[in-house]
Amino acid sequence: MGQPPIPPTPASTDLTGKTVIVTGGNAGLGLEAARQFLTLKAARVIIAVRSPAKGKEAVAELKADATVKKVNPNAVVETFRLDLDDFQSGVDFVNKVKAEVPELDILLNNGGTNVLKYYKSASGHERVMQVNVYTHFLISLGLLPLLISTAERRGAPTHLSFVGSSMQNAHSLTKKPLAPNESIIQHFDDQKTYNPMTRYQDTKFMVNVLVRGLAKSVGGENPKVIVNHMCPGLVMTGFDKDLPIWLKPLMYIYRKTSARPVSEGARTLIDAAAVKGPESHGKFMANNTIASGEIPFLDEAAGKSFQEKAWKELVTECSKYLPEISEYA
Repeated sequence: MGQPPIPPTPASTDLTGKTVIVTGGNAGLGLEAARQFLTLKAARVIIAVRSPAKGKEAVAELKADATVKKVNPNAVVETFRLDLDDFQSGVDFVNKVKAEVPELDILLNNGGTNVLKYYKSASGHERVMQVNVYTHFLISLGLLPLLISTAERRGAPTHLSFVGSSMQNAHSLTKKPLAPNESIIQHFDDQKTYNPMTRYQDTKFMVNVLVRGLAKSVGGENPKVIVNHMCPGLVMTGFDKDLPIWLKPLMYIYRKTSARPVSEGARTLIDAAAVKGPESHGKFMANNTIASGEIPFLDEAAGKSFQEKAWKELVTECSKYLPEISEYA
């Protein structure tokens, strides 16, 4: 109800010989996106997950899929550990990829959470922001050279895609703006400014901010790496598992009556990461369509200053764990 149907992925889409990484790939949209990448004949699909046991279960499920077995029986499907709650886990993940993955065509940053309660991550930051934004930013910068070198080898751009949300415009900064000279990271870490009902929206707002920065860092015209983000819409997944007990039945009914099936929602991820070209660079997509003006603030002078500040802060913070990315400051 209220969501346009997502068309099938174009039949011409062919990932033969390509390597794909999907974070949060053991369930829901991530698992289905991994399956669809395999049906498009990706040579190697790596699902990045916190739990090695769940990762192995997901790999077994993908290998047993009838369509995958039929169209892509020789694909390499494996799991690498990545705990998005912890910068150090992100560093370990980057180092493992750099050591064991010679080519990377698609990095799909899909993993995410929403807990509606204030927690600190293993790295000391507010947890939802850490999981949805900060560690993904670290691994994206850490693996950007590999994405660039792969594009140079292929003679065609690679993709760095983030799962965003149309809820990004409901972020909290309009009601609780930054104080003069206040750190953005400290603002989001401060429990006094934390609002459980808008923190998820804050994270998707920050994804937009960093996508724009990443897109700028690899060049605007004919980029070697296409950087974009998309909203999969409301999808029937298990994403609500960490919500309060009182809210779960309401969300279940809402999804049951209004949500897209997982297979359809995952096609929006495939569209951004495997179909869309340079026209989507630095852009946000909803219903497979490139949107504009989705957050008016970011196109204003104050918004551009905010983007520059956020970029510098995040590069500085992530460089404490992965020093080589300090060159992006």
